[in-house]
Amino acid sequence: QVQLVESGGGLVQPGGSLSLSCTASGSIFSSYAMAWVRQAPGKGLEWVSAISNGGDSTLSADSVKGRFFISRDNAKNTLYLQMNSLKPEDTAVYYCAKYPRGKWGATTDFVSWGQGTQVTVSS
Repeated sequence: QVQLVESGGGLVQPGGSLSLSCTASGSIFSSYAMAWVRQAPGKGLEWVSAISNGGDSTLSADSVKGRFFISRDNAKNTLYLQMNSLKPEDTAVYYCAKYPRGKWGATTDFVSWGQGTQVTVSS
């Protein structure tokens, strides 16, 4: 069974940066595209960014484009999200998620996801 464990969340001031990590186990990490999604208080799940299984292609939501950068290290079974120029509206629980094999895109159709890590942007 796939396990995804996020880390790196915390409290940061507006304009600051934060880096999230997601470590995967239990499957061949390099075979699957991955994504970050988030859920703000009282709101639904929002797709944030995705990366192909090889890491050569990425997609990002307009709300984070140019500020958030997704990457992966398949040798370390780890997914990353570098978040810069953070805004209060970025406050949410951030989840990493795995797409079905052979699929990816601006979608929340995942086969598994982690427990989430809280990101709070506030002064």
